Amino acid sequence: MTIAQGARGDSLIRFAKEKPAPAPTLETSTPPWKVLIVDDDDQVHLVTRMVLADLVVDNRRPRFISAFSGAEARHLLGQHNDIAVILLDVVMESDHAGLMLARHVREELSNERVRIILRTGQPGQAPERHVIDHYDINDYRAKADLTAEKLYTAAATALRSYRDIEAIDDRRRGFERIIAASAGLYRKKTVAAFVEALIPALHSVIPGMTGFLVCADTAEGVRVVAAEGEVAARAGDPLAVGLPPGRCREIEGVFADQTSVFHDGYCVILLRSRTGAHRAAYLTGYRGAQSVDRSLLELFCDKAATAFDNAYLNEQVLAAQHATVYALGKLADYKDEVDSGHPALGIGTLASRTARRLKETGHHVDLIDDDWFEKIELASILHDVGKVAIPDAILQKPGPLAPEERVIIQRHVAVGTSLLREAAAMVDRPTYLSMSVDVARHHHERFDGKGYPQGLAGHAIPLSAQIVAIADVYDALRRARHYKKAWPRDQAMAFIREESGNHFAPEIVEAFLAVVTEVDSLSAA
Repeated sequence: MTIAQGARGDSLIRFAKEKPAPAPTLETSTPPWKVLIVDDDDQVHLVTRMVLADLVVDNRRPRFISAFSGAEARHLLGQHNDIAVILLDVVMESDHAGLMLARHVREELSNERVRIILRTGQPGQAPERHVIDHYDINDYRAKADLTAEKLYTAAATALRSYRDIEAIDDRRRGFERIIAASAGLYRKKTVAAFVEALIPALHSVIPGMTGFLVCADTAEGVRVVAAEGEVAARAGDPLAVGLPPGRCREIEGVFADQTSVFHDGYCVILLRSRTGAHRAAYLTGYRGAQSVDRSLLELFCDKAATAFDNAYLNEQVLAAQHATVYALGKLADYKDEVDSGHPALGIGTLASRTARRLKETGHHVDLIDDDWFEKIELASILHDVGKVAIPDAILQKPGPLAPEERVIIQRHVAVGTSLLREAAAMVDRPTYLSMSVDVARHHHERFDGKGYPQGLAGHAIPLSAQIVAIADVYDALRRARHYKKAWPRDQAMAFIREESGNHFAPEIVEAFLAVVTEVDSLSAA
């Protein structure tokens, strides 16, 4: 092999005929490496393609793209963001066209992955040390010294470097996706909300998935919790409804062996729970390393399992909290009710749904956030807790109350307020107990200012108390008491409507009546 001078003085690679090596067998599914040749001499393009024609790195051949000027190369780089190597001449349409292109790649395109091999036939025009110090290139070669073997070695080394950088970047992006997806899961407070968020989280972590199924191991066997895509199942179904027997047995084995399984085309990931309430995610379309690094996937599963535990334990705490609050509300109402219903719980549901309806229709959106619904549901249950201090003879009196008895029964507002304020002070942040103080103190105020204990009017009354007041009155009308019979639904709704602008704020009346109508329709269905 020899180096000859071209018409313009550039050194060209020329080599003797060699016995061709047998071409390796390649998988047709593997994409080629993109190699951009940037040189204004077409002979350089031709020789480069010939020398590197048999280059194979990781079962992938190169695909050559040619540019004959720096400007043309800029255009091609804008079309191809996955070029692995640039074989770059220095002197083209200008003495420093190649150097300007290298700077464009690094600084304007922010492409740190592509490997740049600078080739020059005029080293004095771009001295090696100066170029290395001032331009972010990966290799510098004088064409006069660049033999076929050296070019082959330089290109292969550059491709392997690009491969490694690409793998590092992919892994970094995988970590970023895991962190973002996990953060969303950690914000979920219930198991249902967690499962709902898990599927889009898996979508973001593992692009290209075609089907998802989340299941739980229950006393009745493994059951579907949620499904999406090509998995034909619904929440509550046994696995056999949507999956073939072999896949069902494999999922059951994951629960039994406490180990995830990975196959080409699908995987089953165990979300281990410290509480024993494990979940498993069955994913179709999984392609091993082509989808996501398995270690990253397992890391995500560990994060997801911790988030699931948080949601599960939080749900248990909330359930215990609801039960305690309900018991207190029931105790307060025990001496006052006649039938065996659950009025306090009914008020909580109506109050929460009325608040949600107000927000949906654009009312009080500055006050009502997502935590508000749960807070007002619990706070409303405690609105009459002060009744525990009222004598039975007054609460259960069958006839009208005397003026002095009315004064006594009104004391339940002060008693309940004092009790709940003391409880709220034991918690550092605002909770349903904080809201319950306002509700207990002001749920007998009226929109027209004729209520008690302070005679507040309009929206000077806390919104939570206004909402609970309307639910409380409706509930009291609908239930039998020692001093009256239960009112029919239509009569109670008519009374609420008549009190719009008097006892209750008009927008709250509108929202409340819509909620009652909706609840009754669902019950009838």
